[in-house]
Amino acid sequence: MDNNKFYITTPIYYPSDKLHIGHAYTTTVADSLARWHKFLGKEVRFLTGSDEHGQKIQRIAKERGVTPQEYVDRIVASFKDLWQRLNIEYDDFVRTTEARHQRAVQEVFQRIYDKGDIYKSKYKGWYCTPCETFWVESKLVDGNCPDCGRSVELVEEESYFFKLSKYQDRLLKHIKENPEFIQPESRRNEMVNFIKDGLEDLCVSRTTFDWGVPVPIDDKHVIYVWFDALTNYLTGIGFPDNQELFSKWWPAELHLVGKEIMRFHTIIWPIILLALDLPLPKTVFGHGWLLFDNDKMSKSKGNVVDPIALIDEFGVDPIRYFLLREISFGQDGNFNRTALIERTNADLANDLGNLLNRSLSMLNRYFDGVIPAPKQLEEIDQALVKAANDTVTRMTALIEQLKINEALAVLWQLIGRGNKYIDETAPWALAKDPEKQDRLATVMYCIFELQRITALLLKSFIPETSTKIWQQLGLSEDLDKLLVDAAEWGGLKPGTATQKGDPIFPRIDVKAKQGDTPKPEQAQAEPPAETQGDNLVDISDFAKLELVIARVISAEKHPNADRLLKLKVDIGDSERQIVAGIAKHYHPSELIGKNIVIVANLKPAKLRGEVSEGMLLAASSPDGKLELVTVSEQIAPGSRVK
Repeated sequence: MDNNKFYITTPIYYPSDKLHIGHAYTTTVADSLARWHKFLGKEVRFLTGSDEHGQKIQRIAKERGVTPQEYVDRIVASFKDLWQRLNIEYDDFVRTTEARHQRAVQEVFQRIYDKGDIYKSKYKGWYCTPCETFWVESKLVDGNCPDCGRSVELVEEESYFFKLSKYQDRLLKHIKENPEFIQPESRRNEMVNFIKDGLEDLCVSRTTFDWGVPVPIDDKHVIYVWFDALTNYLTGIGFPDNQELFSKWWPAELHLVGKEIMRFHTIIWPIILLALDLPLPKTVFGHGWLLFDNDKMSKSKGNVVDPIALIDEFGVDPIRYFLLREISFGQDGNFNRTALIERTNADLANDLGNLLNRSLSMLNRYFDGVIPAPKQLEEIDQALVKAANDTVTRMTALIEQLKINEALAVLWQLIGRGNKYIDETAPWALAKDPEKQDRLATVMYCIFELQRITALLLKSFIPETSTKIWQQLGLSEDLDKLLVDAAEWGGLKPGTATQKGDPIFPRIDVKAKQGDTPKPEQAQAEPPAETQGDNLVDISDFAKLELVIARVISAEKHPNADRLLKLKVDIGDSERQIVAGIAKHYHPSELIGKNIVIVANLKPAKLRGEVSEGMLLAASSPDGKLELVTVSEQIAPGSRVK
């Protein structure tokens, strides 16, 4: 394969209804991978589309009193609107109702028929209309479809059949010799076992409805919807008429699909290609489902999440970031509002947004908003340079393995290192000493060069945010055209005038976001001015709080959240666990033995799967520095703070 090109596809989505957040997940991942490979300097082609034929669509259209074409036109328009709102930059969108696609499907059918691998016979068996899938009786589960669990129909009709069984051994040989072909490994094992159970020849035409591509040799038949749909990966690169374009891009580097359609993409599709004497794609990756509160999304359960509503409420980049960062690619992931808000506040507002805002404020105070020239780098600066260079290398390796969430975790380690670098170098202290102006200039340059590199590394994943950072840094180069070599340290030009703007990620008010979000017209009006800021309490309110001294016995990182630490504390008569968002300010080893102040009568809460039985007190300065409230060892654990 050509190492300098990258052809990536999503499944083409079925327009039986509007898309939900699970579809947005698949396409956001594909878009980010396409953008990243462009960033690496590769030629990239990114294909998506809509799968518009089949008995299911014909039935829905009839129920709604419209033609199938009218029905799919409306739904497909909503697909394209969603991709635009999510900043999806595809190169082609294949609709299976297009003339170019019909031409490609009929050519594939004709070539395989001419080879003798398609024949006419009678079909009698079970058909699942929602899945558009044929089943032999032995595969049914309690008489229902083994994929979706719904009822199947006994179908008996004249059909054309494709000789899947002829290619069974060749396909198994290819899988064994090319383990990267089916990923992850768990999916590969499933497919190998399915093939070894024996493949039945596939019914590839229907006569009981007509909403499909006509069989080129027999217009009484339409081509089976999956045979039709899979061919889109060839249609989108010019097959069969544009041989130059087709030769450039085929085979694909990556077919990205949901795990429920792996069988079609790793058995039927490669056998079609083998019958056409075409090479197979490098990798078919079957990712997991996106669940809602750990339950599979379903219209009947009322738990389908509308991505358009989320974008309207939170903005596009928090949604993109959550989908990419929260979910281990290949495994099932979970969506819920609380996790989205926590991730946005912690990573985007506290870490990324706070780093930009606090550093621009300091630059305006100390250098009138202009990037100074660095002087001699000290050891702490050189460590920051190394961390930035290592981040580029590590992210590249992880994304090559499709570990996008881990790559973003590595980038956030660098962002966290930037915040800690500010705390350690204390520019506000350097600014007070006229003899340390050179040192202050070096520190400020390093802080902003780190953010320039961060913006470059972010642009594949949250492009709107990357652009906002770029603009506030005052950079004039076209961010979209810059490649990975621009992320080398030292690219920031001294003398650049920054342009401080509004915070890129204001914190989300958790209380305001609880429960269902009101429609815009239902939003609460702002309270009268005279009631704002009235925060006075009397002594009885304060007395309700039990503030006690707690000695830290142990501390460790939270297993499910990189911003949280899990502390075990002694409060005199018992021990408790407290979970606190202080990981970027304290290493666990620094906390052991400290006497801290906690709110002891706070209602217990579960934070990312760990129970927290209290809240510690800390002070934070306007520049982002945080320090725990502590007392000396002479005060015993359990002592009351009054």
